[in-house]
Amino acid sequence: MSAKITYDALTAYTTKVLEKLGYPKPQAEITAWVLVEADARGVPSHGVGRLPFYETNIKKNFVFPDAEPEIVHETPISLTVDGHNGIGGHISKFAMDRIIEKAKNSGAGFASVRNSSHFGMAALWAELASKEGFIGMSFTNTRICSIVTFGRERILGTNPICYSIPTTGKTPFTLDMATTTVAHGKVEVHERRNKPMPIGWCVDEQGNDTTDIHAFQKIYRESNMGGHLFLGGAGEELGGHKGYGLGLLVDLLCSGMSMGSWCRDTFSPVNGCGVTHFFGALNTNLFGNSNEIAAHVEGILQQVRDSEKAHGHDRIFIHGEKELEKRTESLAEGVDVDDDELQMLAGYGEKFGLEKLQ
Repeated sequence: MSAKITYDALTAYTTKVLEKLGYPKPQAEITAWVLVEADARGVPSHGVGRLPFYETNIKKNFVFPDAEPEIVHETPISLTVDGHNGIGGHISKFAMDRIIEKAKNSGAGFASVRNSSHFGMAALWAELASKEGFIGMSFTNTRICSIVTFGRERILGTNPICYSIPTTGKTPFTLDMATTTVAHGKVEVHERRNKPMPIGWCVDEQGNDTTDIHAFQKIYRESNMGGHLFLGGAGEELGGHKGYGLGLLVDLLCSGMSMGSWCRDTFSPVNGCGVTHFFGALNTNLFGNSNEIAAHVEGILQQVRDSEKAHGHDRIFIHGEKELEKRTESLAEGVDVDDDELQMLAGYGEKFGLEKLQ
């Protein structure tokens, strides 16, 4: 079961909850935007259901809402940012604004970020660049979630990768994907809904496939063995080493370039959250006329859409279309919020004396 709540009402309420949790207003507003955008796009794994996770991070001194990002190295096309374990959305917007300006002036901009925290959907940051007509890139490492090929210990994250390329169509091409089979937030959604996982998402501490969501989450919380599988699965036969390579690449871009913590060392009781990011913005006029390039890209995508469909299917989707079409629907009809999330929000309302969410 779920209810529909207007985008603006859900954003305002989430902002109030975050402020009560200790976020300064600017950090609360951008984080509320990050969370509600995910729900509006039909991605509840990154939506308001993450509020308890954010609260826990503050209580455990992993994240400090008042912290401000600091540029510690800069060139005409790049910068390195120390987020001082502040709010991921606030830090990411800080970095993206500056590299987009560099792309306007110099054709390209890149940022490595250390000591940040969860930044939400990677697409949100890459799309800031594609809205300007630039190619946007967004990567992040995460807390440990995943085992590597031939390994048994959980040492890497879900480490998403995102590119957003402008077109002349209704939406950019936006590929936003975990390098594991699914993001850990989807496991948490299944836990909240008391649903078993599909085979191929995760393995237990002995490396065996598991669908038992509660048993897996117990292992996840109590040990470093077992975890998510990378794209391609546990071995090399179906290309699991390729997914593992992509996940490691993300960590090397984010942590390696920023001199920050790699996944294994994030969420440290001594050093804080320590999540790292990497962002990029490329002005397509580096390669010719930007408008002509965008039209050519859209022509390629349209030919993909028009190609022969498999039996039982009447549409081929381009990456990012489903999410942005769902967003349009949510703005018109309301954002879908599950019962468990409604109860969680109501609990915060009672705790902080907020007006009931309609």
